[in-house]
Amino acid sequence: MEKRRLYMDYSATTPIKKEVLDAMMPYLTDYFGNASSFHTFGREAKDALDKAREQVAALINAEPSEIYFTAGGSESDNWTLEGVAYANKNKGNHIITSKIEHHAILHTCEYLAKHHGFEITYLDVDSEGKVDLKQLEESIKDTTILISIMFANNEIGTIQPIKEISEIAKKHKILFHTDAVQATGNIPVDVKELGIDLMSMSSHKIYGPKGVGALYIRKGVRLHNFVHGGAQEKSKRAGTENIPAIVGYGKAAELAKENMQNHVETLTRLRNKLIDGVLERIPYTRVNGSLENRLPGNANFAFQFIEGEGILLLLDMLGIAGSSGSACTSGSLDPSHVLLAIGLPHEIAHGSLRLTVGDFTTDDDIDYILENLPKVIERLRSMSPLYDDAKKQGLVK
Repeated sequence: MEKRRLYMDYSATTPIKKEVLDAMMPYLTDYFGNASSFHTFGREAKDALDKAREQVAALINAEPSEIYFTAGGSESDNWTLEGVAYANKNKGNHIITSKIEHHAILHTCEYLAKHHGFEITYLDVDSEGKVDLKQLEESIKDTTILISIMFANNEIGTIQPIKEISEIAKKHKILFHTDAVQATGNIPVDVKELGIDLMSMSSHKIYGPKGVGALYIRKGVRLHNFVHGGAQEKSKRAGTENIPAIVGYGKAAELAKENMQNHVETLTRLRNKLIDGVLERIPYTRVNGSLENRLPGNANFAFQFIEGEGILLLLDMLGIAGSSGSACTSGSLDPSHVLLAIGLPHEIAHGSLRLTVGDFTTDDDIDYILENLPKVIERLRSMSPLYDDAKKQGLVK
């Protein structure tokens, strides 16, 4: 009997939708021109590039001229931080971010601090992963040139109060960037209404191809170029454009905009069914992140007395693909920096499991997980010295 294949890691990546692949294929075969060329082949590629830019802009209510295609969310994050830092060195050298950002933000901040003398303030978060707005305002200095706070967390799904953060930044005349890789295409995002200056996005999180993303740069915002050597992307990012991938990203953005309401409602229902079912069936379990301000597809659990790697291994043997917060950085045995930042002790943070639902998840899939996950946790706890000690101390039944 063939092992079941159940994908529950949509926050890591998503499968390409058929409509996206169909849109891409002609640009891998017939319409292969270079968008910088002046002949017919080049114009065909340039027209496709322009259309995709319009589709991505429409998803976030931006102008097409404010969309710059990149290789993905990590590049967009790097470009923002370094581009703003270098363009505003005469104004200041202070950047504010949070302790739960993606490593594309955290590591770039570390680089700027170590090699270019920038001062970085890392904001605390509460037990749900929400930034402290009072601390944000108190952290602002005359030398602050950028505030970068992620829109929604990739591990625990918490959605930040983006409009309030933007208003604080505007009041102090500071640029505001948000890493919205997990948000755009999964929840409504309106850059004009929210007052966002710069925003990172990615294709493969919304059923598009890998290797392509975008940076929204509000008109009038100045930042240094990131890649040199050509006139592509209005001379801000050199290199021949990956037209097939960009076309796919545009189509994925168009589908996301069209299906947004149904997407949010369906994923929220499935997520709630999963969370409620797990909490009902498995004792000594907590949900990490906000239950109210949360990405519709995200469920993140901490199971006491066991480690996340064991959970993943046994789930994989059952055909279920999830992820663990204790392997946030490949090869690391340390717990997730996000889970530690929200106040989880190391021993509980090690027992985390993220399951994220998507457009291809069914009720039957959730039922299969709710049937098998309790058995996995029970088996691991039966082998756990921590669980045995807790029973001896009367801490568990």
